[in-house]
Amino acid sequence: MKTKLKGGLELSRIIHGHWRLHEWKLSSQKLLKLTEQTIELGITSFDHADIYGDYTCEVLFGDALNLKKELRKKIQIITKCGIKLVSNKLPERKIKYYDYSYDHIIQSVDNSLKNLRTDYIDLLLLHRPSPFFNPEEVARAFSYLKISGKVLHCGVSNFSPLQFEMLNSFTDEDLVTNQVEISPYCLDNFENGNLDFFFKENIKPMAWSPLAGGKILELSDEKSQRIHKVLSDIAEELNIESVDKVIYAWLLNHPVGILPIVGSRHIERIKNAVDTLNIKMTLEQWFRIYIASTGKNVP
Repeated sequence: MKTKLKGGLELSRIIHGHWRLHEWKLSSQKLLKLTEQTIELGITSFDHADIYGDYTCEVLFGDALNLKKELRKKIQIITKCGIKLVSNKLPERKIKYYDYSYDHIIQSVDNSLKNLRTDYIDLLLLHRPSPFFNPEEVARAFSYLKISGKVLHCGVSNFSPLQFEMLNSFTDEDLVTNQVEISPYCLDNFENGNLDFFFKENIKPMAWSPLAGGKILELSDEKSQRIHKVLSDIAEELNIESVDKVIYAWLLNHPVGILPIVGSRHIERIKNAVDTLNIKMTLEQWFRIYIASTGKNVP
């Protein structure tokens, strides 16, 4: 179930996302149990960011891992930096903005290492592209972090092909992935050239919000209702009991090698994603979902 990325990094094909970890209200012991259950399912990669949960989620995961330190060798920790939130913890900050200065990247990683109670990060991502961005400074920070052993691999999140290529031209080692939004509801990265770029550069993208933040399941608008109807029809054809499995299968069947991030506290829902690894979808079924999203037939 492992997927090899550039630079030799191996991640589980499905990743457990901790964006809403603070909302789950789990004790350290219960979070440890959930983590062990996901590992038993073959999910060994865990997605974080310094800002998640108003700067709390890394600490919660670190506290859970500290109860069973030997788990660290079995997992891959992904985290992100670069966004500065307005927070009660930082009363001097007046606006949300991005900071990719050398000092902030290093400080952010040092904080993440402390919060996660680990001495290395498997994969560090820049959280979002910024209109104020010095690639030489970022590359210098990446180089220091790798040489020091604090970060093993680097990548980005929400970058365009040109932004990815630009930064990659400054770094000593290739960026290994780009974490972007991909779901039947959000086709932006099919339309902006990113999927073609991933093929060209042999990049396996991580997909955040694969269920579109619940929009498809909650039938929040006409588009989601249209998609849900097709998903339900295909679920029946494939003898699958839930539409979320069809969504994960739609992502996993794409030949670019998408790694969906599953952000649930419920082990049954996490297992649903794992169960789809061997589900084969016909090309026509795949396109029916795509067309339901666009609302029009392909040209």
